[in-house]
Amino acid sequence: MPIEIPTGLTPELVPLSWLIGEWEGRGRLGAGEAGDEHFGQHVTFAQNGFPYLEYKAESWLCDENGAKLRPLSVETGYWQLDRPLQDADGGPGLTPPDIVPAYKSADEVERLRNADGGFDIAVTILHPGSIAELYYGQIKGPQIHLSTDAVMRGAHSHDYSAATRLLGLVNGDLFWRWDVASGGSPLGPHASAILHRVATPETPQQPTE
Repeated sequence: MPIEIPTGLTPELVPLSWLIGEWEGRGRLGAGEAGDEHFGQHVTFAQNGFPYLEYKAESWLCDENGAKLRPLSVETGYWQLDRPLQDADGGPGLTPPDIVPAYKSADEVERLRNADGGFDIAVTILHPGSIAELYYGQIKGPQIHLSTDAVMRGAHSHDYSAATRLLGLVNGDLFWRWDVASGGSPLGPHASAILHRVATPETPQQPTE
């Protein structure tokens, strides 16, 4: 099915636009084999006129019929194109951005395509238990490939050294897989799910002076 791009979207978010909205569905922990636990998940990708998406994923354990058993975890973060920052960009901290975005048109954003025909992206994700991930990867059409560049762990967090994530839009549904290296083990299946869109994107509100 065609990807619908919300009107008035910050040009830099057009490559990421198919993520925007709310998604909900079910998946399996591990490799999804017999005995692996079931879980449900609600994911939100939202934007507020800035050149990044705000991300939140709430997950819960469920039985094989989808009935909720207990909370599992929450993660939050930011998804954006990976490119050099300019004077028009905000930060660090509360340093405000210009009212006019650094990339003002789809043609300007097109010049950011990489040699593979996609766009380089950067994703930061925070977890309970004092863990933060920095991913780099690529979005090419309705497919995303991410690998951790760094994992920051607190003094008392669980051992966790690397991860990869794959996401794709298939017949309007969001498929994802997450592989993790932890506890001294190499990268291996951690979880996967299929999510259905449950809320469409809202018209963005542009930042004001």
